[in-house]
Amino acid sequence: MRLDAAIASATARLGDASESARLDAEILLSKSIDMPRTYLFAHPEDELDPAAMQRFETLLARRLDGEPIAYITGKREFWSHELQVSPATLVPRPETEVLVDLALRAIPSDENWQILDLGTGSGAIAIAIASERPLCDITATDISADALAIAAGNARDTSLANVEFIEGRWTEPVQDRLFHLIVSNPPYVSDDDEALDALRFEPRSALASGADGLDDIRVLAADCAVILKPGGCLMLEHGESQQAAVAGLLADSGWANIACHNDLAGRPRVTVARRNVTQAGYQSSETP
Repeated sequence: MRLDAAIASATARLGDASESARLDAEILLSKSIDMPRTYLFAHPEDELDPAAMQRFETLLARRLDGEPIAYITGKREFWSHELQVSPATLVPRPETEVLVDLALRAIPSDENWQILDLGTGSGAIAIAIASERPLCDITATDISADALAIAAGNARDTSLANVEFIEGRWTEPVQDRLFHLIVSNPPYVSDDDEALDALRFEPRSALASGADGLDDIRVLAADCAVILKPGGCLMLEHGESQQAAVAGLLADSGWANIACHNDLAGRPRVTVARRNVTQAGYQSSETP
């Protein structure tokens, strides 16, 4: 079968399984023949040999079963970085880039801020911030050793020396430190949400968070103030219907200047809150 015919056939078969059927077909075919996608466009008349055709069919079957293209290829682009991903990590999503953008707006480009990324997964957020703010020190935590191995590898691949990865649950590994800014994309899907079926290949522990999806955000709202410098900011990604609930949790925990920001699709996505100088039980004249 010619390359162009293989793409056309696979695109038709993937129509109900993917919103980007043709792109998926091209990516899987290029992986099957170990050539860049540009080769497919330059040599549409090339014939697939039986071994390559079998590899292509195997990859197509995985995608038709709903497995994310990123897990099949082992790669995902985020903030112009090609990152390694695995079933130990969530697949980085475009909407999370608004969290990075908000963080970069807050971080001076000429200062050495201490930044904390909680639940780093593949390291996407930490690496994006580290690459844009090389004077800053970024610490990233995750409870999963397997996820941290992926994240550390991604940092090495991008030649970043200003990121540190620490294993542990949320703020527990950094209780003796203070940060100017904390960012997090925590689990925020309710345990019985039907969307989890479509996300079955991704780690459930990084997605689901109790009956209302807010259990982990409750922990962060309660625990993050004590490790933030007075006046420091907390930035949390959440679901588009959780804006009011997240704001309420933060207000109940004493946070100030609470504001929600939309993603590029116009959906409420990231809530930012500032630590009161008296929030952690003491006052200080220190500024972030």
